[in-house]
Amino acid sequence: MGTSRPVIVKRMPDRINLQQAREFSREVQPLLRSDRPQLVFDFSTVHRMDAAGVDMLLECMAEVMKHDGDLKLAALSPQAAVVLELTRADRLFEIYETVSDAVRSFSGFLPNAMRKYAEWGVAATASESGDDTSSKIAA
Repeated sequence: MGTSRPVIVKRMPDRINLQQAREFSREVQPLLRSDRPQLVFDFSTVHRMDAAGVDMLLECMAEVMKHDGDLKLAALSPQAAVVLELTRADRLFEIYETVSDAVRSFSGFLPNAMRKYAEWGVAATASESGDDTSSKIAA
């Protein structure tokens, strides 16, 4: 039996314009480039997002895919949902109603017997730095 990889939850900034997209991209690069990353971007606090935000998301997805990982979006605010729909970027991501649903989806591929062990081993830690919160959850 292999070791489980953590699911990392990253809260998005409340505004995702060109400047914020660049800052966020720099901040998450180490996560995107890790071996087989499993990431969830939490959009619950996003009030505004423009085309630069969509471009940044697509770049993050491309980087994660290079490292045989997966990126999922969760808790989309109404404004972010509209922007992703208008740009059709919503078709490229798995989008979940809640962060918990997105995190659980990573263990969805496990056989039923293995899924119970994964559920028993779920651990969460959170660290805050400014307005941003990251969580690691064993899948």
